[in-house]
Amino acid sequence: MSAMSTFSEFRAFPKTWGCEFVAAGEAAFRLWAPGQAALYLRLNDRETPMTRSDDGWFELLAAGIEPGTEYAYVLPSGMALPDPASRGQKESVTGPSLVIDPTSYQWRNLDWQGRRWEEAVIYELHVGTFTPEGTFRAAIERLSHLAALGITAIEVMPIGHFAGARGWGYDGALIYAPHAAYGAPEDFKAFVDAAHGHGLMVLVDVVHNHFGPEGNFLPLLAPDFFHPEKHTPWGAAIAYENDPVRRFFVENALYWLEEFHLDGLRFDAIDQIEDPSEKHIMVEIAEHIRAEFGDRHIHLATEDSRNLTFLHERDEQGRVKLFTGEWNDDFHNAMHVLATGETDGYYRDFADSPEKLAARALAEGFAYQGEVTVRTGKPRGVPSAAQPPTAFVDFIQNHDQVGNRAHGERLLSLAGKDKVKALTAALLLSPHIPLMFMGEEYGETTPFLFFTDFHGDLAKAVREGRQKEFEGHNGHGEETVPDPNAKTTFLDSRLDWSKAENDEGREWLKFTRELLSARRRFIVPLIGSAAGNSGRVLATSSRFIAVSWSFPAGRLHMAINLGEEARSAPGLKGQLVWGEPVDGGAVPPKAVLVRLEAAGGGP
Repeated sequence: MSAMSTFSEFRAFPKTWGCEFVAAGEAAFRLWAPGQAALYLRLNDRETPMTRSDDGWFELLAAGIEPGTEYAYVLPSGMALPDPASRGQKESVTGPSLVIDPTSYQWRNLDWQGRRWEEAVIYELHVGTFTPEGTFRAAIERLSHLAALGITAIEVMPIGHFAGARGWGYDGALIYAPHAAYGAPEDFKAFVDAAHGHGLMVLVDVVHNHFGPEGNFLPLLAPDFFHPEKHTPWGAAIAYENDPVRRFFVENALYWLEEFHLDGLRFDAIDQIEDPSEKHIMVEIAEHIRAEFGDRHIHLATEDSRNLTFLHERDEQGRVKLFTGEWNDDFHNAMHVLATGETDGYYRDFADSPEKLAARALAEGFAYQGEVTVRTGKPRGVPSAAQPPTAFVDFIQNHDQVGNRAHGERLLSLAGKDKVKALTAALLLSPHIPLMFMGEEYGETTPFLFFTDFHGDLAKAVREGRQKEFEGHNGHGEETVPDPNAKTTFLDSRLDWSKAENDEGREWLKFTRELLSARRRFIVPLIGSAAGNSGRVLATSSRFIAVSWSFPAGRLHMAINLGEEARSAPGLKGQLVWGEPVDGGAVPPKAVLVRLEAAGGGP
């Protein structure tokens, strides 16, 4: 293609999908649509035929293009479609796309190089419910709050354009375009820029395993983008082995990191990314990222229910080769069962000896490392002790674990203040990388519900599916499950920031600040050089766990007591990092005790 040679002048890497300026006022429009014999570009109410190559790529080089120009691709039938690689939408996922100028935003923090992974304390937020306004610009006003607290990284739930004005973002249709209801691409750049000014990293959750049910026209344009005979939980499987498909996702990851100066990405449900290629698409994505952005700290996290480790291995010097960390559901699930006693659904796998499973997750990473699970009757996971503790991202709450409950209850409403404080201390003072869900820092109890903005038959199907999912579960009848499409379900999920200003909220904030200060002082200096096989379980008994980790600089000891009586803490020596021991060093009920033993056994 003639315009391809000019792309590299404006990008660190060539882009093959979408619209790109190639010179002042001149833009190239490119689309892979082998399912169509002809295609037209609609610009300023004029339709111009595009040039088709034998392999199904359509291209048109157009002059007189201004930033913000609306455009659409038009089929011979007259049907107008948005660009599947749209960089910005005027409004909906079915409306016109916008030509975006990547140079229009003037960055203030160009010297920002990111932060080391061991410093990461991740704060997951949903833009639409983080503030009353639900926009990128409004979220900027809360960044100083997070930085003062000790948060060092923000993980934004998916912002790729999805149907309607409200939703979690995991049903995106146009995954290059920031969701218009949150603001323009420049607004998201301003958010990232402001975060960097506060010393905060920004990661974005990307969904490369499926497209949403509305606004995805790729099956019409390129049937070979999918395997209609193979399915994921959300529809036809994607054909990652096809080169144009592969480029679409590799370039998407690179685009977010370059265009928006992001510090990393979290890849959703990669266990649903099935690729028969010699080199798996996830490996290729990571390799491209490491090659393109070796001059700054880039962190890549994955969510993978299989409990695998091959993507997160370190080299002989302990450096990340591909992906930085893995979301550790095992830690959450075991701790949740310990704190609440719930054993329904996926908690069944943690109903038997949750103390041992939680202790193993702390010491070795995964609780299931090849053992057969109750729910499936099949082995799950691989040995993970050889991974460094920093390869695991732990949490006691996140969007899934709260929002996939029928009523979106937060842990504080389920387990009570004392247990949640103990679990928070364990989370923030372990050598794993901690993640907090928005509002957790001030003791938020407002639910986070599952919400969408679909209409017609699709809205009915989602509503009925949600009701059926919870019929008879924990006593929830179908009439009690909030309608995902009701606007009130979304509004009820917004954070109540007034709670951060009352006595209870201030107490929680003080507690969180003190924990993060202790983490910064004691834990972060240990884990930068953390290696595998560092953790071991000291003791487990009813609602009690004791674990230790060995590092070049010393040994970290942690005891967690969720019981009603004080418990002795065997083998815990050294400087007191957290907690108030009683009775000769015992751990009080519903409390955590952490000690640091310097290398050589000194205090």
